[in-house]
Amino acid sequence: MAKGITTYTSFNIENLKENSPVALLLHGYGADENDLPEIMTGNLPWVSPRAPLSSGGNGFEWYLLTMNNYTPQEDIERATEKLWEWIDNTLPATTPLIPIGFSQGALMATQLLRTRPERILKTVLMAGFILDAKQPADDRLEELKPDVLYCRGEADTRISAEMVERTSNWLTKHTKLTAKVYSGLGHSVDNRVIRDLSEYLTKRT
Repeated sequence: MAKGITTYTSFNIENLKENSPVALLLHGYGADENDLPEIMTGNLPWVSPRAPLSSGGNGFEWYLLTMNNYTPQEDIERATEKLWEWIDNTLPATTPLIPIGFSQGALMATQLLRTRPERILKTVLMAGFILDAKQPADDRLEELKPDVLYCRGEADTRISAEMVERTSNWLTKHTKLTAKVYSGLGHSVDNRVIRDLSEYLTKRT
């Protein structure tokens, strides 16, 4: 059974104005809540939860990672429910969310989009992939066409070509996609990604 989230760090979420957006930073496998805040620039409020499962050592994961990034659909959907449960208990129901996820966290960002798109202002995927199974809001997303930024390194060997193609095809069909590919970048984030992220966050949807 998926565990609940108990730890997070945040910036400027204490006195949110009504309908003010908050970036939701979703770290990757083996990291924690302190991994992604350094990519944020400007004054946009953000919150960065620690994934609930230990991946060994000082790292954490959103769901149990198995070989070839395969995890049963049911496990990922339970993890999604737990993440929404934490969001509902932490942020006002009227707060628009901007999920920003890296790798496994990017999959969780797409899960939020594919389950409650009405809460999502825009979405950012970095070195990410999607669950290869239909989700509750997929049909609505084809009509809504929400704004998504998808960043990936050309030299990323962690995410297979098949997963990249599946993710790109799904995003093209279901979202208003801005895709960025960075030469020489592996499974990581660099200053080019941070620059594009900053520009994207300040752009009107």
